[in-house]
Amino acid sequence: MEQEKKELTPTQLQIAEHVRAILSLIGEDPNREGLFKTPRRVARAMSFLTGGYEQDPVAILNSAKFNEDYSQMVIVRDINFYSLCEHHMLPFYGKVHVAYIPNGQVTGLSKIARVVDCFSHRLQIQERMTKQIRECIQTALQPLGVMVVVEAQHMCMQMRGVQKQGSITTTSDFCGAFNQAKTREEFLQLIRA
Repeated sequence: MEQEKKELTPTQLQIAEHVRAILSLIGEDPNREGLFKTPRRVARAMSFLTGGYEQDPVAILNSAKFNEDYSQMVIVRDINFYSLCEHHMLPFYGKVHVAYIPNGQVTGLSKIARVVDCFSHRLQIQERMTKQIRECIQTALQPLGVMVVVEAQHMCMQMRGVQKQGSITTTSDFCGAFNQAKTREEFLQLIRA
């Protein structure tokens, strides 16, 4: 209820006006009780779901970067995420698995999850998001290698179009030490465990 009373930003007000127009265009009455506050709710939701545009993912990692003499694989797996596909603005969601091999510096583990949130809270495609996460970690930490695997379900495939329920899309991106098949396989075995 408290959220309902908060004022909208100028951008949110514009979004709400457009949502109101869309409701009318699809044949609904935006003034009926159940829909009267919907434009404001959608505006707030869109601000949250696209809040990653206002964040600097490299700064997130740099905010908790530490010198550490550790050169084995660091894995953060099963990071839940939700995003909106840029083609239909429908959700896709799933898990991200990240590994990096430090080269004298590590970052706080929660920062990796925050980087995933930063990139997923934008209009996205899964392939680009996978690459952006990998590139960000490589840029901020300069590790010996980085690998990212993303597994997701896409509502644009399940709710419309081909309507294939339960289908999962897997993407990966890697660099450095992960160019070696043995290192990649070790990571993949560890995330399956």
